[in-house]
Order: sequence, then C-alpha cells, then structure tokens
Amino acid sequence: MPITKLDQLIDACKAKPRRKLVAAYANDSHTICAVSNAVDMGVIDGILIGDESMIKRVCEEEKVDYRKFQIIHETVDTACAAKAVKMINDKGADLLMKGLLSTEKYMKAILNKECGLMNPGAVLSHIAVIEVPTYHKLLIISDVAVLPAPEFSQKVAQINYLIAAANALGIDNPKIGLLSASESVSTKIMSSYEAAVLSKMSDRGQFKKAIIEGPVSFDIMVDKESAKIKGFDSPIAGDVDCILFPNIESGQVFYKGMTKLCNAELAAYVAGARVPAVLSSRGDSTKTKLYSIALASLVCK
Repeated sequence: MPITKLDQLIDACKAKPRRKLVAAYANDSHTICAVSNAVDMGVIDGILIGDESMIKRVCEEEKVDYRKFQIIHETVDTACAAKAVKMINDKGADLLMKGLLSTEKYMKAILNKECGLMNPGAVLSHIAVIEVPTYHKLLIISDVAVLPAPEFSQKVAQINYLIAAANALGIDNPKIGLLSASESVSTKIMSSYEAAVLSKMSDRGQFKKAIIEGPVSFDIMVDKESAKIKGFDSPIAGDVDCILFPNIESGQVFYKGMTKLCNAELAAYVAGARVPAVLSSRGDSTKTKLYSIALASLVCK
C-alpha cells in the first residue's frame, strides 16, 4: 500500500535495513533530538560531528542520552561537513544530514570536485514530500531549494528523482504534473514547450513507469472539478502525485504557502549525490527533521 501520511514513513523504515546517518555540525537541539528520535524508533544509527561539549550540554538539556550516538569532536562548521562527507565516501555511513551549518557550506562540501559526493554528470535536486491537510495524499515536489532555473537536461534528472521518491513511498506508477501557466502549449513560454517535449518523451518510454502530463496548470493537477470545467481529461486531473516546478520561485511560493498558511508538514532531501542528503532549514522543527531522516532512509539504496 502506498504511504499517504508522513508518520507512516517511520514504520516503513523499520521494515528495511537500519541505516547509519552522519550529521554535520550537529550542535543544535532540533538536529540532535531528531536524530535521537530516529535512533529510538529503530530507523538509523546516529553519528554526530560537532562540538562535543556543546552536543553533550544540549543532550542534557533535552534529556537525551548522548551515549546512543557516536560523537566526533570538531568545532569548525566547514570541517564538520568535510569529515561527514569523507565518512560517507569511506563507507562509514549511509546518509548525510545538515546540522547548524548554512546550506551553502553544506552543499559546497557535497559538490567538492576532489572529495565530494558527486559522480560525473550527476545533477543535484531538492525533493520534498508535503502533507497538506486539504489534499487526499502526499505531494512530492521538485525543486524549491537547489536549482534556480533548471535546464532541460536537469528536468529529465528531476523527473527521474521524483519517480524514485514515489516508488520509495509505494507508488508504482506515479502521476507527475509538469507545471506551467496553462495546459495549452505555448512556444513563448519555456516551461510550456519543454513540458510538452518531456511529456512526449514519456509517451515513448524514455522514463521509468509513470504518467507524465505537461504542460498543466496547478488547479487541474489538484482539483477534478477544475479539470472537468476546462475539459481536461487525464489520469492526473485532481489526483497528481508529483509536481515539477519550472523554477525555484514557483516552487518556493508553493512550499512556503503550504507550510506557513495551510499547516502542511514535510520531509525533504537532496537527490543526485552518492547518498541521500537530508536538507532542511536550520529553523525547521524536530518533527520535520525526523520525517526527513526517515524519507532519506527509505530512498537510500
């Protein structure tokens, strides 16, 4: 059965091999508590790289037993990220997580040409799974954090990442909507004609099993009545699983609109590196970070 709620991620992880996660610059309570909860729930084993005295102090304040973690002492944020990446490359851990360091420094460690986590030609992209109270299932979206204006070849990679995430959630034939201003193809709008080409590629079997429709306006993807009124007949109408945004602005508006105004909860990671990399905001809640750990664990090969 497909996963339809974020809290179901935890039980799904328990049915898979337990992963080892390393968190870079893990000095903050949200990161430590999320990793602690994931350890207690049997999702992962946890390694924290950061200021050991600070980590132990936070553990004491949060009533967390620090002995459940492997702690590696390092006070410099960039050095923490470098050590975490090296641990992944040395097969000492399966998953990477961002702690209190900035996204820029975290991504720089992943993208390092000499000792990062990128294979030649790989594309990094952000994948988020959002639980919106007013929608009947989870929404898998890309990209709201990494690719500002994805090129065509990057969109191909993004679609493959969306399919992989959907498969990990138990969706064998995901319905993917390629967002644009209208369902009518326009050569004047790049997102429109690129979506049409991507959709045709899907028709010809150039992607893994999925229903890919584009260009499609947002209302048609999530509301059957709108699709009916507009005469748009497609399996994705009002029932989309995944949305590919044409640029980071549109993705950000949706992402923050859902979380700030609609009480949506989410999980997120970066795809395209050698391992899933948990990427949540430094201000995200412990619950968001826990769900992100579970999601990354599920998609980890």
